[in-house]
Amino acid sequence: MKVYKLDISSSLVIENEKLPSNSLAGYRYIDLFAGIGGFHIALSKYFAECVFVSEWDKSAAKVYEDNFGIKPFGDITKIHEKDIPKHEILCAGFPCQSFSISGKQKGFDDTRGTLFFDIARIVEWHKPEILFLENVKNLEKHDNGNTLKIIVNTLDRLNYNVYYKVLNASDYGLPQNRERIFIVCFRKDLNVDNFKFPTALKKVVSLNDILEKNPEAKVIIRDDVNIYRSFEPQKNIFGDLDLPNRPIQIGIVNKGGQGERIYSTYGHACTLSAYGGGAGSKTGIYSVDGVLRKLSPRECARIQGFPESFQIDKNYSSAYKQFGNSVAVNILKEIIREIIEVI
Repeated sequence: MKVYKLDISSSLVIENEKLPSNSLAGYRYIDLFAGIGGFHIALSKYFAECVFVSEWDKSAAKVYEDNFGIKPFGDITKIHEKDIPKHEILCAGFPCQSFSISGKQKGFDDTRGTLFFDIARIVEWHKPEILFLENVKNLEKHDNGNTLKIIVNTLDRLNYNVYYKVLNASDYGLPQNRERIFIVCFRKDLNVDNFKFPTALKKVVSLNDILEKNPEAKVIIRDDVNIYRSFEPQKNIFGDLDLPNRPIQIGIVNKGGQGERIYSTYGHACTLSAYGGGAGSKTGIYSVDGVLRKLSPRECARIQGFPESFQIDKNYSSAYKQFGNSVAVNILKEIIREIIEVI
């Protein structure tokens, strides 16, 4: 039997901040569909130990290794569950897929052929105490709700109490409109029946708080701001009070499709995308100091909650994709606080 053990040679240097009064010290976790390590950054704040990582994308895996000193194993579908180390927490930002059988109550047969099946088979074998999953907002309504129903039913049959909720990064101190569904599960013998997702933080932030003065990436689209059709300004939109924690669209280029909408830096960014096209592909377009430009990779890192010490992929195209696929770290931290409260 091949046991997958990590070779850990270094770790990301996290900025100094007040340590939590409670922690996850002694808890081991595995990081599936790990991307560039959003879950890792959040859990490291609470002293949980990473014992296994899986990420099939080679560029993302290299970034993970560069930052955490951990070389991720590859395709999880090719790794047997018995070869994964024991753990108390399973984390996964798994892709959303259609299930071939909807609502037929056939257990794993409902999810076979999807990547969620790999989560389920690992859970069945290891029976970790806590599952912490993230997915696109649309999962809640995907296939008329059948996809989420099958996920919840499968986890229930595996002996877990399941909680889920759509949360927006804009409500947790990050200037990005990014709605995602989060699923937190507790093994039933833990008798956790009072878990609550974190309430929104009453913190006003804007893109102006995170912009680079001289970004290295070639992000300028045009220095002629007259190329776009400006919308009528909203009354008092740039007043001193109650700036909205949401994107403020002020114009368009071309036909105004995805990646062709222009936003003010006094509001929030639109949702980062791994595959979006248009002039402002993957980030949207912003009017900054008289020029129209995309967000830089470092700015993308900031609006996802990644620390300044995080080493970004030197290939900017890959970096944009990676941050578009990543999870908002601030939300994870707040959810972990709530998990600690009930365990």
